[in-house]
Amino acid sequence: ASKKASNKRQRGNQKSCSNVFSMFEQSQIQEFKEAFGCIDQDRDGVIKKQDLKETYAQLGKLNIKDEELEEMLNEGKGPINFTVFLTLFGEKLNGTDPEDTILAAFKPFDPNGTGFVNKDEFKRLLMNQADKFTADEVEQAFTLAPIDPIGNIDYKQLCYIITHGDEKEE
Repeated sequence: ASKKASNKRQRGNQKSCSNVFSMFEQSQIQEFKEAFGCIDQDRDGVIKKQDLKETYAQLGKLNIKDEELEEMLNEGKGPINFTVFLTLFGEKLNGTDPEDTILAAFKPFDPNGTGFVNKDEFKRLLMNQADKFTADEVEQAFTLAPIDPIGNIDYKQLCYIITHGDEKEE
């Protein structure tokens, strides 16, 4: 009976591996392919310790420990080809609720936990940090946002709209 169970378990693992492509949209798979290509420095189709080391070096982190790299590689439980890479991301992303993730992203802008962020302050941040939105992009992003008369965004409601859709659209 235990042999039967282990065969069944192996088939289950194979099924989940081949099924990983159905977890993502084609555009996401393409983005993961590009990321994989950036990390796979020697272009052999497998991410190895040297690939990770060189990738970190390009990002300016030169003193990463071998143990850290090995820990990352061990998550793949074998050679990390693109399917394994995608599976690892699938496992990491699958456990997260998109709504919780979005709410967590707003937390630093709402230290008192009010559920609101000031529209003007948020606009300033969006236009001056990381990807630097243009004024038009910010205004476009704000079209869906529930904003009260004094200019505060109800980001909890916004998270709901992002993850469940806007009732007004129907």
